[in-house]
Amino acid sequence: VQLQASGGGLVQAGGSLRLSCAASSTTFSTYTVGWFRQAPGEERGFVAAISRSSGVTYYGDSVRGRFTISRDNAKNTVYLQMNSLKPEDTAVYYCAANPIRTPTRPEYDYWGQGTLVTVSS
Repeated sequence: VQLQASGGGLVQAGGSLRLSCAASSTTFSTYTVGWFRQAPGEERGFVAAISRSSGVTYYGDSVRGRFTISRDNAKNTVYLQMNSLKPEDTAVYYCAANPIRTPTRPEYDYWGQGTLVTVSS
């Protein structure tokens, strides 16, 4: 499965962006999908994840209430709506599919290439 993350860019604090993670295979719909982010000099951290049926979602503490993860299995795409963005949200955002253990750990079978989000103050 190949994943393509897109939607990053430069936005002012308080603004919004929507990231997309598009998959090359229809098996994508059977996988839990997660979003992670990595700022320079930091480890890759958990942002959000969604189960294959959208029945269960997970959020990191720093984004809960501001970010929303969703998916459209008919389009093989998962979205991350990011609102009320803060400068500390600046990072490269990665999507991933099929967690090896828990969805909140950065241990997945498939990874996208990342998309840069920059939030200016």
